[in-house]
Amino acid sequence: MARLIFLVVAIALVYWLLRRFRQPPSGTQDAPRTEDMVSCAHCGLNLPKSEALTSGDKFYCCEEHRRASQPE
Repeated sequence: MARLIFLVVAIALVYWLLRRFRQPPSGTQDAPRTEDMVSCAHCGLNLPKSEALTSGDKFYCCEEHRRASQPE
C-alpha cells in the first residue's frame, strides 16, 4: 500500500513540475513599448517625442534651444 501511495505522489509531482516549466511565469512583462524619436532642430540630439518641446512643426530638446531658434 505504501508503494502505491509513493507512486501516485511521484507521478503527481512529475506532472506538476512539467506543467510548471511549460508555462511562462505569470508575472512576465509584455514587450517594451516603442516610442517615436525626434531630433532637436537646434543641436540634432535624438530624444523621445514625449520628452521633446515643440514649436510649430519643429522639436527641441530644451527650452534654451527652442528660444535660440526663434526669430527675434
